[in-house]
Amino acid sequence: MFLHNKRISNQFRIILLILIIGCFVGCGAQKKNLSQIEDNDGIIVGFSQIGAESAWRTCNTRSVQDAAAERGVQLVYDNAEQKQENQIKALRSFIAYQVDVIVFVPIVKDGWDNVLQEARDAGIPVLVTDRKIDVEDQSLYAGFIGTDSLKEGRNAGLFVLDKFKDSCEQFDKTEEHINIVELYGTEGSSVALGRAEGFREVLDPHPEFRILYSKSGDFLRSRGYELAVEFLEMHEDIDVIYSHNDGMTLGAIEAMEEKGLVPGTDIVIITIDAQQAAIDALRDGKVNCVIECNPKTGPEIIQLAERLAAGETIPRLQYVHEEVFYETDDLSLIEPRGY
Repeated sequence: MFLHNKRISNQFRIILLILIIGCFVGCGAQKKNLSQIEDNDGIIVGFSQIGAESAWRTCNTRSVQDAAAERGVQLVYDNAEQKQENQIKALRSFIAYQVDVIVFVPIVKDGWDNVLQEARDAGIPVLVTDRKIDVEDQSLYAGFIGTDSLKEGRNAGLFVLDKFKDSCEQFDKTEEHINIVELYGTEGSSVALGRAEGFREVLDPHPEFRILYSKSGDFLRSRGYELAVEFLEMHEDIDVIYSHNDGMTLGAIEAMEEKGLVPGTDIVIITIDAQQAAIDALRDGKVNCVIECNPKTGPEIIQLAERLAAGETIPRLQYVHEEVFYETDDLSLIEPRGY
């Protein structure tokens, strides 16, 4: 029924997309944003984002949208609202529409084999970004671009190791553990798995460190607050909070302050993302280390999509540049984050 995308006029494709989307909306899927779709000769990219749960995620989406507009690429955008089933529906609508390239941020690592096989059968290359996936056939997607979550976790562990080096040296005499609480990201997501694995990789050889508590807060500020209320009731001897993102960190800080604790002093705090609010907390002494997770990947994503649309091969794995900000840095040198 559907011809190859190079043989379908953009005008017909737009009409077709509207009909397809109407069908999906009728079945409960989220309506797509058609405001950027025009009748011109630019390539069309289907972009499925996991949601808009944080300032980081909003910045990431805006970066892709702005880069597409600058390059004359038409972007069909879908917000999956944190549900894998919504995302799979969106990918199938992109396939039916015969976009030139599919770009998506996978909510979790598993469960993508069937829909990616459908994309390959339709001749549509797929670029994975931000979070990684596990598929039996790695050729089902063209490549990945995003942040190195394993390295982020390692950087968190290295900071803790340095921060408590004096206590580590005295451990054989005192046998006093350094107690850690971990605010875990979304269960099953590659970023949460990587940040947890990298952190443990650094600290596991050191028996003086002990993780008392590790629970998923789904990268949400509200959940970070709720979990902090819980672990502050459960444990009185917490030395470190390691949080997988700034949203959960800010929620935990709120809970700590309600309890009369001084964040960054009574409990050392390490957070990942580097939103402006986290940098401000670092400057205020409420956070001790901020590890950047760069959301501004739009230009690289769109350039890779253009290469895929032209039939080129892209790198299988590409990481973006990221920094680490420490309490001992000259924090006045940090540029405004923009998110």
